Amino acid sequence: MTEQPINTLSWNVRGLNCPDRRATVKATISDTTCHLVCLQETKLSTVDRYIAAFLDGNKLQSFAHRPATGTRGGILMLWDDNLLHVSDITTLTFCLSAMVRIRASDSSFKITSVYGPTDSASKDAFFAELLSQKPPPGVAWLATGDFHQIYRARDKNKRNVNRSRINRFRAALQSCELKEIHLQNRRFTWSNERTNPTLCKLDSFFCNAEWDTTFNTHVLHALSSSLSDHCPLLLADDKGPKRPRSFKFENFWTALPGFHDIVQKAWAEGVSHTEPHLILHHKLKKTALRLKEWSRRLLSSEHSLPRGSTRDPKAGHCAGIAPPIAGGA
Repeated sequence: MTEQPINTLSWNVRGLNCPDRRATVKATISDTTCHLVCLQETKLSTVDRYIAAFLDGNKLQSFAHRPATGTRGGILMLWDDNLLHVSDITTLTFCLSAMVRIRASDSSFKITSVYGPTDSASKDAFFAELLSQKPPPGVAWLATGDFHQIYRARDKNKRNVNRSRINRFRAALQSCELKEIHLQNRRFTWSNERTNPTLCKLDSFFCNAEWDTTFNTHVLHALSSSLSDHCPLLLADDKGPKRPRSFKFENFWTALPGFHDIVQKAWAEGVSHTEPHLILHHKLKKTALRLKEWSRRLLSSEHSLPRGSTRDPKAGHCAGIAPPIAGGA
């Protein structure tokens, strides 16, 4: 048994073909100490190193991609090449698999990131493809992603479940010798976001006995996000996930030129949600993001100040340069 060496983030992001959505994904990745990221439903036919570098902030230097079909589907895997060596990458209709070797300990496992089909006619093909990814005996295996399927009736908040599909999915998991990793802080991972919402646990981490024995100190957490109707899942060590950096509003910002314009433009940005509480959450988060970006630009402008002067944030002007006199000359 070894201590869990890496943290893995899995998330159906509902598209990376929009700059604002990519910025939100980037912020989520940067707020977590993750070394391996599996994103589903990228809706991208191609991913280049510039998109990948933007998403991970150059923390995760390598990536593999299962292209979307048009604007449907797509899987992206990113990893820290300093810690992990990834090989034997395989892309199929619903899966992206790879072998992962941890450089420090030389232990390895197979990971499969899945984006299951929504149409009923393709479910059995998906179950068969998942079974085809089962590694030889003795190889640790971790399967994660949006399975678009539940294997227990209690994983949906309403009674209208397809028990035949539930039984077939459960049989596939048993044939794969996979068991679910318990999600600590949430019962469901997806919502249709209606007034009387349908809630399901469509996103999961499954592992075989070899993975569970080798990496025995792991805890699965659901993270919050307004970006997608699926919540991000973070598999971290037993110390828990790193707490996201909280937004701190600085009172002196209101006295600086450009503050009101930044807030007004951020608040006016488009929102894809229809529920009032989600609209408010999105607008507040977007405004905080724009203010942090604006604040960083202000700090970087220190380098262009006259020699010998420093910015006094509370005064809103540069120390060493006389402030303007009220009323003019």
